[in-house]
Amino acid sequence: MLTNQEIENLKQTAKKVRRNIVRMVHAAKSGHPGGSLSIADVLTYLYFNKMNIDPQNPEKADRDRFVLSKGHASAALYATLAERGFIKNEDLLGFRNIDSMLQGHPDMNKISGVDMTTGSLGQGLSAANGMALAGKLDKKDYRVYCALGDGEIQEGQVWEAAMTASHYKLDNLCVIVDNNNLQIDGKVEDVMSPYPIDKKFESFGFNVIVIDGHNFEEIQKAFQEARETKGKPTAIIAKTIKGKGISYMEDQAGWHGKAPNEEQYKMAIDELSK
Repeated sequence: MLTNQEIENLKQTAKKVRRNIVRMVHAAKSGHPGGSLSIADVLTYLYFNKMNIDPQNPEKADRDRFVLSKGHASAALYATLAERGFIKNEDLLGFRNIDSMLQGHPDMNKISGVDMTTGSLGQGLSAANGMALAGKLDKKDYRVYCALGDGEIQEGQVWEAAMTASHYKLDNLCVIVDNNNLQIDGKVEDVMSPYPIDKKFESFGFNVIVIDGHNFEEIQKAFQEARETKGKPTAIIAKTIKGKGISYMEDQAGWHGKAPNEEQYKMAIDELSK
């Protein structure tokens, strides 16, 4: 179990991640703040408490792997990598610049700590399957984590990949669905409902856990259960709030893919600094 101090440390780290997300999107005058802010707590837990990784040796063979299938939320991944020491904090302000390594979607050939280039929605789980299957064949102990958006799981390839993960009994694979219930065009249930998400993954042979994606105790228990589950992959359905941490962005589809202006930026930083 996490101690109260450990939970507080994770909360403060997540605030730093969120501040950097806002800084990056504001500086670039473009990006996807809503879904980056919603996944920040899960990424903070993984990178600061769960994953076997080393910023000084980012390519080590036995490291755990992370695939951000919802690649448009790259600001969350970059901000987390910076806090963890994989990239320099000052590089964040080059986000989405034409000559920057921090492009709008993650590029494994340019950024230390990025395990898979992503951006075309629906394809990340297939890549994560390959990593997990390779680990099985090579008798390695590493784990593979893959974050999907709830709008992204409208893509058919996700379910082909889910069927594959179950078929090969990839119990070293853990899927996280960032279920903030909003996508660029509105509520996911109105655009193309994927519900019930938990029952769908169960029907594809997954162990399924539904959690509050902003509660670190629930997050910890879910990832521990995933590690202890044998013979099948796990899907964690993380109930989250789009734009989490910034009052005027929370649960607003309009903040899926736009940058705050100067006044909005100052308001956001002020809220995240309290």
